[in-house]
Amino acid sequence: MKTDVCVIVPTIREYECVRSYVANAERHGFDTDRLEFVLVTEDHCPTDDMEAMLDELGVAGEVFDGERRESWMADHGVGEYNHLIPARSHAQTSFGLLYLWAHDHPYAVFIDDDTRPHEDVDFFGTHLRNLTETQTVESVRSDENWVNVLYHEAEEHGLYPRGYPYSAMDETVETDERQVDDVVASQGLWTNVPDLDAVRILMDGDLQGQAETRLTADDFGPDFVAEPGQYLTVCSMNLGFRREVVPAFYQCPMDDNEWSVGRFDDIWSGVFLKRAADVLGKDVVTGDPLCRHDKAPRSTFDDLHNEVAGLELNEHLWTIVDDAGEDADTYADVFAAMADALCAADADYRNGEFLAYVGEHMHDWLDCLDELQSVERAVPADD
Repeated sequence: MKTDVCVIVPTIREYECVRSYVANAERHGFDTDRLEFVLVTEDHCPTDDMEAMLDELGVAGEVFDGERRESWMADHGVGEYNHLIPARSHAQTSFGLLYLWAHDHPYAVFIDDDTRPHEDVDFFGTHLRNLTETQTVESVRSDENWVNVLYHEAEEHGLYPRGYPYSAMDETVETDERQVDDVVASQGLWTNVPDLDAVRILMDGDLQGQAETRLTADDFGPDFVAEPGQYLTVCSMNLGFRREVVPAFYQCPMDDNEWSVGRFDDIWSGVFLKRAADVLGKDVVTGDPLCRHDKAPRSTFDDLHNEVAGLELNEHLWTIVDDAGEDADTYADVFAAMADALCAADADYRNGEFLAYVGEHMHDWLDCLDELQSVERAVPADD
């Protein structure tokens, strides 16, 4: 069978997580010939060992450290856009999106290396069914225009995920049911360590960057969609999506910037994706497949240091792009309108200049995709 799923794994430590996901596919009868793994790593990491692991597992894949990423981009005619891939940042997953764009896989999955699939869940099969089948799911909205992805048992555990605006807390939730038949992203959630920001981890009483509260499968209800005009946090540790969303899914230039803004790459790209999906009449399904999040201990205060520069911006970014691209009919056009809104924003916030910086990079992202597409589809001239 043709390889049609690009599995993008940012990793500097637990690259052998790939073994668990391949084993899960084999256990549930998902054809591993459909998978191509793209491991995005750093120059100091054991790339030879990573390549040997992929060979041993018998799966297609490539490993890209910083030097190889730059070579790949130069070879594909987009070397001038190296700045889109920040150094030493989780946002290097954007390189995986470029690889996906160049290779025409119709589907992709983001996996973080500190996750593992649940043995009894068909991980890849569930993501692909979410992206291809018509289904009836719960539809959710709140009076704050934000949906807490942990809302099913929120009254019990009181958790809000990383990236959820503090100003949107204590919301009133309404649910209904709706049939969805054009899903462009499938967000799987996580048991064990919840994905919280540092402030919320401290409030939960943990100093090791994890959480005192742990989640089990019983803390989650049925799959759901956030209604049009409603936002939700999109975490890239367990996320399936269609190739078509790539123009509106740049992972943002985090960490490697003069304002030291970090940790919001997937959160802000999720806002952009949801806005684009709403404009174009698409849906983002959240719920299954669950994965187990085994976040390694680290100082909560280190995470706080990385997040604090962008906390105020996160409260406002969604309001700036909320009406952008209303009449657009492509992902690129919606994304360009959001980029314009950020560049023009009267951002009188701490580190507000960073929003224009992001907007400029968003425009460069679209230019890079245009260049990459023209290079990949160039037809040699007749002799």
